[in-house]
Amino acid sequence: MSRFKRVLIIVGSVVTVVAMAVGGLFAWLWTGADVSTVGKASFDNALATPPLAESTVDKDGTRVFDLRMRAGETEFNAGRKTPTWGFNGSYLGPTLRAARGEKVRVRIANGLDEASSVHWHGMHLPARMDGGPHQMIAPGGTWTPHWKVDQPAATLWYHPHPHGATEQHVRRGLAGLFILDDDKSRDLALPERYGVDDLPVIVQDVRFDGVKLAGGHKNMQNVGFLGDQTMVNGTLRPYKEVGDELIRVRLLNASTARTYAFGFPDGRAFSLIATDGGLLERPESMDRVQLSPGERAEIVVRMRAGERVMLRSFPQDNYGDAWNRRFGGGDDSFDVLELRAAGELRPSPAIPAALGELEAPDGKDAVRGRYFDLKRSGINGRSMVMDRVDETVTRGTTEVWTVRNSNGMPHNFHVHDVQFRVSEVNGEAPPAALRGPKDTVFLPNGTTMKLALRFTGPADPDTPYMYHCHLLYHEDEGMMGQFVVVDKGQRAHAPSQQTGRSGHEHEHG
Repeated sequence: MSRFKRVLIIVGSVVTVVAMAVGGLFAWLWTGADVSTVGKASFDNALATPPLAESTVDKDGTRVFDLRMRAGETEFNAGRKTPTWGFNGSYLGPTLRAARGEKVRVRIANGLDEASSVHWHGMHLPARMDGGPHQMIAPGGTWTPHWKVDQPAATLWYHPHPHGATEQHVRRGLAGLFILDDDKSRDLALPERYGVDDLPVIVQDVRFDGVKLAGGHKNMQNVGFLGDQTMVNGTLRPYKEVGDELIRVRLLNASTARTYAFGFPDGRAFSLIATDGGLLERPESMDRVQLSPGERAEIVVRMRAGERVMLRSFPQDNYGDAWNRRFGGGDDSFDVLELRAAGELRPSPAIPAALGELEAPDGKDAVRGRYFDLKRSGINGRSMVMDRVDETVTRGTTEVWTVRNSNGMPHNFHVHDVQFRVSEVNGEAPPAALRGPKDTVFLPNGTTMKLALRFTGPADPDTPYMYHCHLLYHEDEGMMGQFVVVDKGQRAHAPSQQTGRSGHEHEHG
């Protein structure tokens, strides 16, 4: 045999071995990439309910809350203390609650050893009070935003928004609910006893590295951090005993990257009554509701006496191609929360057939359109720059924003300050789950949405709001832009940092 032939045989053998090794490695990665907790653990921990935040009322009628960001330790598993962050406690924060028409003031102290911020996700308020990356609070510093609540009843939330570190700060535990009430919602026959038949359900995925919360991104998980189990309100394997026929569940996806498809194993229908910004016009019956990071949904489920039923997240067939479903979490499934019904249930009134009129615009009076192309490298080809204003909008006008994802992976899109209406999804009327007021929407690869937004101010040419992907790893990498609301004829100015200083109450008028 010639030397050349021997070389060819050796090279061929090496290539074959390498190919087999690579193929075996890929097969191992593929088969081990999906996660399921279904039926694998008993749900034996009573669900914690975030306490309602205490407040005082000033002489001028302003409702005042106090929040302190702090580090601590939390026993997610008995006897194992995990380092965590929280508001007014070691993990998560209390539920703030206020009514439409009220003035609110929140006195925030930063007890951490690094700067952070507190963003009021879904709230309509002045840009200087928004708590985005321009309103940082230094370690030991304070910040006291104040505004008048001027939007319908809704389930909102608050969380940090430091540019480049939002994923890390939220993952460590800095998040909480902010519930808004109004006269219209109070008059409806809906479950309303907080923690009894009206349940706050803050869903997060976690992974532990010993006693610590892991934060690394595994191989090919380009959506960001994905955990291998879920918890609700900081409770692993939670159950909730309920005593009413109808239970209202206020779902918040507070995960940093994971998208869920919530439903029940027996396929029972539930009523979707509200989305991010408040009540729908009428209840919508469905058996799944999909929520990407930052999205909320209020559902009402009917219980049967003595039963146990699991709230579950199911695999998602609209998540993208097989690669993204497998490595981006779309194939994963989780048992999330077990509801345990009492032997006898209190009767609940029927859900109203009509819930109210939407205040979100329909876009028919739009004065202009804008286009947003979502890519990990940035939005419209530009990565976030703190002192650059990307868009300038005129107070009092309605616009239609067309948002497209052709990036080959899932994204979503959140706009600060406004509640918008989805007018089209891939050229069609939106499905029922997207017909309510929204501030965050999920866009799998190949999706184009048209959003109708109205900007009612106040005008502030010096301070921007954000729009961004709420997969927080993507946001931190630069998938974010800034817009400024101005009065007609005004020009936007380059924004500057507005940092709360140590030892001073930092207020904006």
